[in-house]
Amino acid sequence: MTSTELMPTALLARKAIVYVRQSTQSQVMTNLESQRRQYDLVDVARQRGFSDIEVIDDDLGRSASGTVARPGFDRLVALLCAGKVGAVLCFDASRLARNGRDWHHLLELCGLVEARVIDHDGVYNPCRPNDRLLLGMKGSISEFELGVLRARMLDAARSKARRGELRLSVPFGYIWHREAGLGLDPDLRLQEVIRSIFARFHELGSARQVLLSMTKDQIHFPRPSDEGRMTNFVWKPVRYRNVIGILKNPFYAGVYVYGKSEKRTAIVDGRARRSYGHGKPVGTWEVMIQDHHEGYISWDEYERNQQQLALNNYGRSGGTKSGRGGKALLSGLLTCRRCGQRLSVAYTGNPHNPVYRCDKQNRMMGLRRCMTFGGPKVDAAVARELLRAVEPLAIEATFEAERMHRERQEDQRHIHDLELQQARYEASLAERRYAACDPDNRLIAAQLEKNWETALRRVRDLEVRKPAESPSTIEVDPAPLQTLPTISWRPGSRPM
Repeated sequence: MTSTELMPTALLARKAIVYVRQSTQSQVMTNLESQRRQYDLVDVARQRGFSDIEVIDDDLGRSASGTVARPGFDRLVALLCAGKVGAVLCFDASRLARNGRDWHHLLELCGLVEARVIDHDGVYNPCRPNDRLLLGMKGSISEFELGVLRARMLDAARSKARRGELRLSVPFGYIWHREAGLGLDPDLRLQEVIRSIFARFHELGSARQVLLSMTKDQIHFPRPSDEGRMTNFVWKPVRYRNVIGILKNPFYAGVYVYGKSEKRTAIVDGRARRSYGHGKPVGTWEVMIQDHHEGYISWDEYERNQQQLALNNYGRSGGTKSGRGGKALLSGLLTCRRCGQRLSVAYTGNPHNPVYRCDKQNRMMGLRRCMTFGGPKVDAAVARELLRAVEPLAIEATFEAERMHRERQEDQRHIHDLELQQARYEASLAERRYAACDPDNRLIAAQLEKNWETALRRVRDLEVRKPAESPSTIEVDPAPLQTLPTISWRPGSRPM
């Protein structure tokens, strides 16, 4: 339709819809000129003769690729189906749809109710073959343009990742330096906490035990305080997700990884729904560059950690099960030779004595138990064999345990000192901010005073729970102890 042709009176009596959309939240915040030009379509609708004009801008910050829900577009379709729309105004075809399905569906509805499509180039009547052809070409070009842009960006990202130069979002403990690239975070307190997690897992062999140990020692871990923008952090008590996330992340082994997770698409209510973050096996990662940056552990240690975590996974074939309390020595370690199921433990009698039995098939299918036997004799026999096996190395094991205990105390003390040092700095900073404030400005001074008191209270709490001073440095020579005769001892006998 040329500019000299008039809109039918029946259409002018209907409503004109101005559809406003931008693809991302960053465009909504920064591309203000594009947003303003779309809102200017209200004046275009008035020039065309419409008096009832409605602006639909519910989809600002939403993509039109068809993978996310667009409530504004759905409302536009509903108004078209009701026959209340005389014209749809948009900046260009890409504002309405970036996929052929939504675009042609919209054109079909406009053709049924004889509504017009208006942009800055003119007015189109979907009932006319030539206008319908031109609108179809615009929609196809918009869809093709989106595919080309996406392919170019992904190819450029992969090419840069193969060189290890793509600046991915790195985990806690690393930071991208302007000149040096990827390196350790300069925060020594954070470095010590991460190294402590790996050291405790090497000692305890369980992510949950690491969590309980760090919780007991009141060790904290940073958490974003700016809604995921990863610029400001607060130190909070460590959580299980912090521990398991560090143990499973290959970045801490000095490995640059790209493409270790994948997206999956499913059709829900006629629309494509994509979910992200589905992990892929190690051999299927797109990019894997070892020794790319300084690591907290070696790659061999990382692989051992993954094997240990897999064994700890309860219920998996070949896995192990840790004991959950009770007197039974072999809880979770015995399996039935006949059916291969893990033996369960029950406590009977008074006092409660452990009983090992294979009763899963009995509980699930009503079959006979494979076996049931008392635990005290078996536990005592295993304990005797265990003590007999470790007896030659008992003294060395004792000194090794003492050394590990001292190292752990030293690590705990070092982490606490770093935390106390940071708390004192924050208290000093709060004091300087309060001193620089005008005392008469009570709205600001009151809050700065409150922050200063909070910082001082934290310093006092850290000084109160400060670990004990360094243990005794008396050295004991293990050589004379190794020459002592072996003394056999049985339960109930008196030591000589």
